[in-house]
Amino acid sequence: MWNQFFLLEEYTGTDTQYVGKLHTDQDKGDGNLKYILTGDGAGSLFVIDENTGDIHAAKKLDREEKSLYILRAKAIDRKTGRQVEPESEFIIKIHDINDNEPKFTKDLYTASVPEMSGVGIIKTALPDMSRENREQYQVVIQAKDMGGQMGGLSGTTTVNITLTDVNNNPPRFPQSTYQFNSPESVPLGTHLGRIKANDPDVGENAEMEYSIAEGDGADMFDVITDKDTQEGIITVKQNLDFENKMLYTLRVDASNTHPDPRFLHLGPFKDTAVVKISVEDIDEPPVFSKLYYLIEVDEDVKEGSIIGQVTAYDPDAMNNLIKYSIDRHTDMDRIFSIHSENGSIFTLKPLDRESSPWHNITITATEINNSKQSSHIPVFIRILDINDHAPEFAMYYETFVCENAKPGQLIQTVSVMDKDDPPRGHKFFFEPVPEFPLNPNFTIVDNKDNTAGIMTRKDGYSRNKMSTYLLPILIFDNDYPIQSSTGTLTIRVCACDNQGNMQSCNAEALVLSAGLSTGALIAILLCVIILLVLVVLFAALKRQRKKEPLIISKDDVRDNIVTYNDEGGGEEDTQAFDIGTLRNPEAREDSKLRRDVMPETIFQIRRTVPLWENIDVQDFIHRRLKENDSDPSAPPYDSLATYAYEGNDSIADSLSSLESLTADCNQDYDYLSDWGPRFKKLADMYGGDDSDRD
Repeated sequence: MWNQFFLLEEYTGTDTQYVGKLHTDQDKGDGNLKYILTGDGAGSLFVIDENTGDIHAAKKLDREEKSLYILRAKAIDRKTGRQVEPESEFIIKIHDINDNEPKFTKDLYTASVPEMSGVGIIKTALPDMSRENREQYQVVIQAKDMGGQMGGLSGTTTVNITLTDVNNNPPRFPQSTYQFNSPESVPLGTHLGRIKANDPDVGENAEMEYSIAEGDGADMFDVITDKDTQEGIITVKQNLDFENKMLYTLRVDASNTHPDPRFLHLGPFKDTAVVKISVEDIDEPPVFSKLYYLIEVDEDVKEGSIIGQVTAYDPDAMNNLIKYSIDRHTDMDRIFSIHSENGSIFTLKPLDRESSPWHNITITATEINNSKQSSHIPVFIRILDINDHAPEFAMYYETFVCENAKPGQLIQTVSVMDKDDPPRGHKFFFEPVPEFPLNPNFTIVDNKDNTAGIMTRKDGYSRNKMSTYLLPILIFDNDYPIQSSTGTLTIRVCACDNQGNMQSCNAEALVLSAGLSTGALIAILLCVIILLVLVVLFAALKRQRKKEPLIISKDDVRDNIVTYNDEGGGEEDTQAFDIGTLRNPEAREDSKLRRDVMPETIFQIRRTVPLWENIDVQDFIHRRLKENDSDPSAPPYDSLATYAYEGNDSIADSLSSLESLTADCNQDYDYLSDWGPRFKKLADMYGGDDSDRD
């Protein structure tokens, strides 16, 4: 009759809590039966009196942990150990009591509500709550069971509420005017300064963009937005010039990039600030009027002619004077020069387009007061062509004509070249030279395409009569001034086969092959060899002979050192040699023809200038030396000329005393005292009466 029992949880009494009693009809009360309990919690949570079958809860139970226990009961005979009834199953249910307060699933809840929001599950207690005033709020929520009646339990939790941002605030500049300075020579794109507008919003609601409003300086400067710092960066857009404008005033706008349409009624979501930029003056280098110069000049321009001009100016307010110069590294040959004051370029040397059609030089402009400030400009000089070269053969032509040639045959086509470069292209003409207008052997045919053909004019040519022909051709162009030249074509007469292929052009070979046999040719060759051997032997014998002295030749009048071993007969003997040649210089004036110089057909024989009497020997030698140095017919080797002229007679006659004994009367030597200190000793010896007595 039993299948379940009920038990209260959280029993707090002193005794064990009674659950129920098991009993079988077979129990006579005599103690022969034994009750056994098995299943959930048997023996630990639930215990049974094996004699009476009473069940008690040994421990305090918690329904929230386990609300249902399933157990099985047996009744067995103590003596036999057999079950008196089948095993039965029953359930013990734990009755709930209010022993747990309400608990939230989280200890802390986080919620977000857009600022300015309306009613919601958790709604704002104040209208138009502003995140900018307060962003975080904390709310404690209590939950009670039993409908909030007495004896019920309660639990609490905390909710952190964050007001999320909306774009309800426009950007605002903290100041209305900004001031920046910039040197006039800053490169394009240089950052001059930063400005920033404040926006209380956060995230994308605070993102803004800067722009320059139309007006002063809008084309000279630009503003870019730094996405990381939300700042506006003022940059240089065009080159600044202090002399042109010293102060710029800009209007810079800052506006939100993500405006919220719900709050447009609050006003324009942008702000404007004034940015003033002062341009600072610096010393700038000279500025040329062009980025480069191109000058064209004819190649026949005269030296010193002005071919062009460059101009530069000082952009500073001081307007310093400029001087010009050529970078000589670009004009190593010093072909050009420039006027340092006005920049006029002129030539120093002749120009030649054929050797250098272009000259690229660099001109430097430097401030006179500050040499560090300089600028460079390239100058490209193009040399224009002048027809100053005559046309000439394009190559050396080896032309031949066959002996069996027929009239009108083409034997050579010649072309010409011209170093000039006429603007309308080359056009050349070919004609015979005026001295030989009609050549009986060949004809010159102008092909009208800058080539000419050489045609035969007669029937057959003979190597025996004429082995080589010279054909002069007059070539001229059509440019102004017309240039012409004469090219001579050498035409050899050759033996050819029937197809016109050259076989031999040697006339001597033809004669030998026609009139002499092979044996005759060998005999002639042996004779030539024998003759050469005889010549060599004769030359060897001649070398062994003693060479004749040069002085033996009577025709050789060169000045030489001559040694005479014959004493002769004194001054009276003049037969051994011509002493007058050495004694009197004028005796050598009529010189004979010299064998060691070229004949007078090439050089006129030099006539020595006659010398006057009483000439000093030193002057005589200097004059002779000068004559030999300037003589074009002098021998190409050094010669030694020796002059032994002893001078003319003394004006004092002979001073010898050898003839004094033969004098009829005593000589008067008083004049010696007038000759000076060099003759004082003689004057003392021969002058006066004492000398006579001695």
